Amino acid sequence: MSDHVHARSHPPGSPAHVHLPEGVAALVHGDSLAAAHVDALLRVVPPRDPVARPDASARAERQRRRWATQVVVVDELARRACAERGLRPPEEVRPAQVLAVAEEDVADLGSIVAAVLAHSPAARVLLAALESEQDVPESAVRDYYDRNPDRFLTPDALRRGVDPFGGTDTSDHLPYEGVRERVAHELRRSAGRRAFFAWLDRARAGVVYAAGHEHPGDPSHPDHEHRH
Repeated sequence: MSDHVHARSHPPGSPAHVHLPEGVAALVHGDSLAAAHVDALLRVVPPRDPVARPDASARAERQRRRWATQVVVVDELARRACAERGLRPPEEVRPAQVLAVAEEDVADLGSIVAAVLAHSPAARVLLAALESEQDVPESAVRDYYDRNPDRFLTPDALRRGVDPFGGTDTSDHLPYEGVRERVAHELRRSAGRRAFFAWLDRARAGVVYAAGHEHPGDPSHPDHEHRH
């Protein structure tokens, strides 16, 4: 399906980092988030890009800590959002090693949110709740079907290499009734992801980071990068 939700390539508009007490990675809406949580995640997440030069290695490690801080912060924000909504995520079991994150999810969501959804039960429960709230009208489903004939060719039409935008007849396309539920599910999923990002933008505005724990793309620190 198209209409993917692409992750933001810029840091959120959160306050600049401040001097926080030792051992605190961030203030989440005024409450301290211990750096020990970031350290625990780093112990099970292997370095992303092995590098040879010591200066590059040190920079990568600083950015890895900032990335891990974001994952931990978003998990905490999701826990709070679930509590506010009366949602009960399953009991979390800390993994001995990081779970695999699908490349497609990284491409669609960015590595931070993809990792959060892979490792945070609260984030997954919240996303599912937001997705269930999305109303996808019949007109939107039908419009998607009509605008994307290339996605609904029959196996036989694909084998024959027919042009989906010209020279086909009704028998070359899967009937609308047969794919309607799949299309509606994908559109609802995309709308849920957009709602999740909108929630995250609002929630993350109340976070203040300690020096060394800023967002990886925050231009206020010299190591910033836009690659998530």
